[in-house]
This record gives sequence, structure tokens and C-alpha cells, in this order.
Amino acid sequence: MHLKQLHLINYKNLEQAELEFSPGINCFVGENGAGKTNLLDSIYYLSFCKSYFSAIDSQNIKHDESFFMMQGIYERHEEEETIYCGIKRQQKKQFKRNKKEYSKLADHIGLLPLVVISPSDEQLIGEGSDQRRKYIDGVVSQYNKSYLEHLMRYNRALVQRNALLKKMREERISDYSMLELWDEQLINLGEKIYNQRLAFIEELVPVFKHYYAFISGGREVVELQYKSHYKRGEFREQLVESRDRDIILGYTTKGIHKDDLELLLGEYSIKKIGSQGQKKTFLIALKLAQYEFLVQHSGLKPILLLDDIFDKLDEGRGNRLIQMVAEDKFNQIFITDTRKAHLEEFITATGKAYKMFNVTNGAVNPE
Repeated sequence: MHLKQLHLINYKNLEQAELEFSPGINCFVGENGAGKTNLLDSIYYLSFCKSYFSAIDSQNIKHDESFFMMQGIYERHEEEETIYCGIKRQQKKQFKRNKKEYSKLADHIGLLPLVVISPSDEQLIGEGSDQRRKYIDGVVSQYNKSYLEHLMRYNRALVQRNALLKKMREERISDYSMLELWDEQLINLGEKIYNQRLAFIEELVPVFKHYYAFISGGREVVELQYKSHYKRGEFREQLVESRDRDIILGYTTKGIHKDDLELLLGEYSIKKIGSQGQKKTFLIALKLAQYEFLVQHSGLKPILLLDDIFDKLDEGRGNRLIQMVAEDKFNQIFITDTRKAHLEEFITATGKAYKMFNVTNGAVNPE
């Protein structure tokens, strides 16, 4: 699978672009703020129906414009796929596959598998557990449709349970019968989600360790540990035991919405003791393991987006990363850098076909 053509109008700072890509490596070169990352984000958008960076769609429309439009033409399983997205301010988003509009955007997820490695991934290490759950959910949802449906149903039930908890607190209601109805949904849906997350992490860990060891030259030991209330005994009992506290607080304190993934360097949190280079290596290894996981489960080689990939990596780690990307397991790659000479050296080392694009103040031109 690869992206053949991309057409953009008014996406962030990109006024208009009509681009044809190589099935190998495509490079966007330009100064910081020129629009390189926005190009990668538009490709991400066509896979996930949303931006990697901006949760509010209207923020992705070019300033002082009323809409944005994007269209990608892909080759997938030797057939052509045309994916279109258009958004007007204060109107519903349109998302189409081969001119037919989706009734549910969730139906599109997984069609065009994609992995992005970006400086913003540092949130996985530096921010709260919600970022790490979002990472897990984003991967599993690409190949497991039932998982995404269970997750959406769980979140709806959680909202209803939390609303009921607040009402019970305010009106001093002591009848737990209504609460039990929402408990059943959290228990049943939560168990399905937990089992899928656990299976994903157990499969991911050895691949992640392999990539980290290779990039780092085997200097450090890393680990991923999945934390969940489902690992602490019977979940139904935990929900019952926490009811009174939940009512006082007005929200649900136990469940898969509190799961976390501990990121360890040796025996300690990499957030606390890792250098910038070690953290970058950790994140790259995690995303490359995600890539391999998706290959195994989707039957397609995902598109790989590499944003400012060499920043904070020493020469040794950078060279070993080049060795890996040159392997046949990676198909189409999009990469950004501010240094053209450095990027050309990287591409030459991979031996893959490539195209170079110059990005200047939102204008994109092929060389």
C-alpha cells in the first residue's frame, strides 16, 4: 500500500498543493514553521479522520478561510482508492471513500494503516496515563473493529455512571439499583477491552525490546508494564467496594479508563532518569514495534511518517536507525528535516527510491 497523490486546499498554513509521491521515501525539507509537519498531518488525517495535533477540526482550516479540503489517491492491494475529506466552518465533516460518504467515521479506521513518529510523542512519557491509553487504543482500533465499538460503548456507559454518581451525591440517594445497571456494562465491556489491551502489549513488548536494543547498541535494558484494575482481583468486587467513594467524588475511580503503561529504563521510570536521547530511542522503538504489529495483523505495510526524526539522537543511534529503515519490511516513508544535505545522506544510505520536496511558507514544490 502507498499514497500516490495528495491534493490539499487551506489545510493549516498550506494554501494549495498537488503532489505526486514516490512509493519509497518522500522528503519534505524546509525551515521550522514552513509547513512540513502540516503535510505529514494531512496524510495522518486521511487515515484517521482527524489531526494528530489539533483535536478541534476548525483549527485545521487556514486562517481567514472558510473550509479545507484534502484528497488522497492510494494503491491498496493493487487497487486504487480515493479518500476525500472536506470541512466547512460550523458544518459537518464530509469523509468519502471512492465518492461514497461514510455513515460512521469509525468504519474508515484501519483501511489505511499508518504509524507516525513525532516530537509530540514525548507526551507519552511526560504526560498522564490518558496519553498512553490513547496510544494503545489507537493501535488496536486499526485492526480490531469490535475493540473500537466496545471502547465507545464503555465510554458512553462511563459518562452515564458518572452523571448518576453526581446526582446521587447531590440528592443523597442511597438506592444502588440504577448504579448496578451501569456497573454491568462497565464490567462486561471493560473485560473485553482489557483482554485486547493485554494481548496487544504482550505481543508488543519483545519486539519493542528488540528495536530498542538495536538502536541503542544494547547499552540499556527497557521494559513496558501494563497496569490495570483488572489485574487486582475480581473487578465487580472493586466496583462495589468503591461505590461510596465514587459518590462522594462524583466520578468512577475504578475501571479500564484508569489503565496505564509504565515505561521503564532498568527498574525506574524513563520519565525520571532517561536522557533526551534515551527517551527519543524509547519512543522510536515503541512506534517501530507498533509498525511491525500492524503488519502482522493488517496484512499491509503501514505508511510511516518520520517528523524531525534525527533530533536528539547521537550519530551511532542515527546510523542504526538508518539501517533499520532501509530494510524491506518498511514500505512508503515520509520524512521531514531542516537540513537537506543531511537528509540526502540518509536517503542514499537506504538505497531506496525517493522524491524531494521543498517547503517554504506553506508552498510545496518538488525538486
